[in-house]
Amino acid sequence: MNPEQLDDRPRVIDRRATEHGELVLRRAGDHYEVIADGTFLMDTRDGRSERTLVREAIAGRSGLRMLLGGLGVGFSLDEALSGTAVSQLVVVELEPAVVEWSRTHLAGLNRHGLDDDRARLVADDLLAFLRRDAGRYDAICLDTDNGPGWLVHPANAGLYDQPGLALLRSRLTVGGLLAVWAAAEDAGFERRLRSQFGSVRVERVAVPRGPDDVIYLAGAATPAR
Repeated sequence: MNPEQLDDRPRVIDRRATEHGELVLRRAGDHYEVIADGTFLMDTRDGRSERTLVREAIAGRSGLRMLLGGLGVGFSLDEALSGTAVSQLVVVELEPAVVEWSRTHLAGLNRHGLDDDRARLVADDLLAFLRRDAGRYDAICLDTDNGPGWLVHPANAGLYDQPGLALLRSRLTVGGLLAVWAAAEDAGFERRLRSQFGSVRVERVAVPRGPDDVIYLAGAATPAR
């Protein structure tokens, strides 16, 4: 094996034992990977679908107040702040290690980050934050799991069931949009979305291996009470 091939083999950069399980940051060549309890969660190789998640949620609008669930490796955050459509951005991230990595190992991978004046970081569980926070948003983007059927933490299931979707809808302004990222299609989740929202659109983003990434876009003419 030549030195270049050896350098592409993943090596652990940081490992954290959290109250939700083990979180690992690995580097493979020029790219980083995040592993949660042995399950691949995200990496820095592409980012097209994460950026599409945000781009579709804010397209054609301006002066938006946006909620981003999950910091990830920063692609969604960067896309939200790349133009002038978003004037206020609340980022809810559960894991302090992910926030720390965004400021250290992953710094410089994106143009815009948490130091942007428009961004406010909330270190919290997203579902708990939604239940406590009475604010409303023009766009809510969820990138917290590998999808409704592939959860990082079991408690996140409450984001995708009927009560969770009703809660999300109640946090949208009139004309607001909910965008949800998933690593594969989920027919049951789509049915639940359609029962809560007036319009639902599904976007697919091809990936090099495996099924397409999927973005669910749901809007309601009026917010729930």
